[in-house]
Amino acid sequence: MLEILSLIRQGGDPRWCRSVPNWERGPWLETLLGLRRARGNARPRIISSHLPVHLFPKKFFASKAKV
Repeated sequence: MLEILSLIRQGGDPRWCRSVPNWERGPWLETLLGLRRARGNARPRIISSHLPVHLFPKKFFASKAKV
């Protein structure tokens, strides 16, 4: 999924996917390092997570985020 989203974000150009590691393109939200990376990434952001849906903030569901 990360590869597909990365390609969509870059308009199909695979250079970004080949040059930037997975953990920088789609950092894990549940780690402190991942959260810091995600906040520093340019929008639109790709964020990875295995958090159960009930642990996401309620504000998240009112946003325009794609899941």
